[in-house]
Amino acid sequence: MFKVLLLIVSMVGVSTLLTSSYHTGSLSDPIYYLHQDDDSTIGRQLMKLNAAVPTPHKLSGQSLHSVGDNSTNRLFDESTATGDAEFSPSFNTERECDKTLKVFMYDLPRRFNLGLLRTKDANQSLPWPENDLPIWAKSGLSKQHNVEYWMMMSLLGDQTLGAENRSAVRVKDPINADVFFVPFFSSVSFNMHSHKMRDPVSTEQDKNLQAELVEFLTASKWWQRSGGRDHVIVIHHPNAFRFFKDRLNASIFIVADFWRFSKRVARLSKDVVAPYTHMVSTYHEDEAEDPFGSRTILLFFQGRIFRKDDGFVRAKLARILRRTDGVHFRAGTATPNGVAEVTKGMRSSKFCLHPAGDTPSACRLFDAIVSHCVPVIVSDRIELPFEDELDYKEFCLFFSVADALKPDHLLRHLQNFDKDLWLKMWRRLREVSHHFEYQYPLKKDDAVNMVWKQVRGKLPAVKLAIHRRSRLMIPDWGG
Repeated sequence: MFKVLLLIVSMVGVSTLLTSSYHTGSLSDPIYYLHQDDDSTIGRQLMKLNAAVPTPHKLSGQSLHSVGDNSTNRLFDESTATGDAEFSPSFNTERECDKTLKVFMYDLPRRFNLGLLRTKDANQSLPWPENDLPIWAKSGLSKQHNVEYWMMMSLLGDQTLGAENRSAVRVKDPINADVFFVPFFSSVSFNMHSHKMRDPVSTEQDKNLQAELVEFLTASKWWQRSGGRDHVIVIHHPNAFRFFKDRLNASIFIVADFWRFSKRVARLSKDVVAPYTHMVSTYHEDEAEDPFGSRTILLFFQGRIFRKDDGFVRAKLARILRRTDGVHFRAGTATPNGVAEVTKGMRSSKFCLHPAGDTPSACRLFDAIVSHCVPVIVSDRIELPFEDELDYKEFCLFFSVADALKPDHLLRHLQNFDKDLWLKMWRRLREVSHHFEYQYPLKKDDAVNMVWKQVRGKLPAVKLAIHRRSRLMIPDWGG
């Protein structure tokens, strides 16, 4: 009997010790329980890059700030990757949550980034100087994918400016970095050089930049240390980095969605979904005494109607909704006049339709959010930014494609929508819209800061993979 009591007391004591240690942070590493299908992100065999990058081009001009060597390159072995685990471990202690992400930014020649905005710059082989922050002057569709520009601005500018609002800060010594930012404007490069995708001549410059970058990164000792897992690369346009992104598939990609990626290249468990830059201006003056009554258009859509892939739904919705009282459904383009029309229309509408286009995501959703027009999302497989912090059901409506195409189903739902519920969603839109603002200087929890917070949330899985890789004798015996 005495032995039994002693055993019970001992077990209680051990349980209390473990619980106390875990919650106070005294254990060196909390335990993160990963989904069984998530082994593709934490420990699959790293392989040697057996063949040189196709048509590699040596970086000319000033050498890059890589502090690297030329030992064997290692990349993620996509031949052994498995499913799309949707679980990404998060920080479990307040100390970790409050930690500012330390980012080392490679000093790439400016032809990889800001030189693409100033093509007449004679110093294309030199890195862009610190605290020289060029204004984004491009307009039209190229603007919506410029998250790469804003992330670079957050690291290039004065790091003490608005320090209390920063989720990430630049460090000059790579040994102190949590992650490594690769300032390649892949979306700008695609729009400049590869927009005519079937023309091999016009795409060659974009392809050469990608090849140079892959060769540089895989030769860096900081890349080799982690297999690239702690490197952050922006690939926001769905066709950006299309030639060689599979060579960098262990890295943290910043994407618009996953529609044109294989799961072995990009997936929610390792990558970050970032919002488009909205094309319309934010509705700061939305102070109507009766916002529901003052918005006289029930449902608004203006954009391209005939699209590829899942975008077929637009043409079908057009046949259902056109010439319906209270519905604005018209074709339109992102010209200055078109943007002005959309701005006015969204601010005058209760609901804004967001059907899939060439991909499930589009700039239109974020235009609606900053216009405080309740988004009506018609998609079966859209991914949304910051969804671990935001519940989109609080300010968006969701319809499957099948339901939206039922005669009168969507329209009847909107016509009978409760005014008090709409007002609640409208107020929530006003509360969350600042999360979708790209700007400099940074403001607390704006789009760039939210993206960096998402990157920080990937660190536990990254560190686990790096630590396991450094000691495994048999690649990956636990997988």
